[in-house]
Amino acid sequence: MLERSTSMVVLRLKRMGRAHRPFYRVSAMDKRSPRDGRVLENLGWFDPLTKTEQHKLNADRIRYWLSVGAQPSETCANLFKKAGIDPTPGKKA
Repeated sequence: MLERSTSMVVLRLKRMGRAHRPFYRVSAMDKRSPRDGRVLENLGWFDPLTKTEQHKLNADRIRYWLSVGAQPSETCANLFKKAGIDPTPGKKA
């Protein structure tokens, strides 16, 4: 009999770019996959070195993933707060 394991989805940054010039994609990934591994869905990007537009996020899809139980990393949660997206839907502060 096959057992199906339930895996947790996390929202985290995937490092791109070249040496000394990082660029990150915000992605929905399986918790067990490596940092730069397989992605379920790309949700936007974050460029820490630019002064003008530092990020572009798909807020609707991020809210969807959060609503179905995906957990954001600490860095993604801070990025979501700056973008005006509540990283803890359903919780009362």
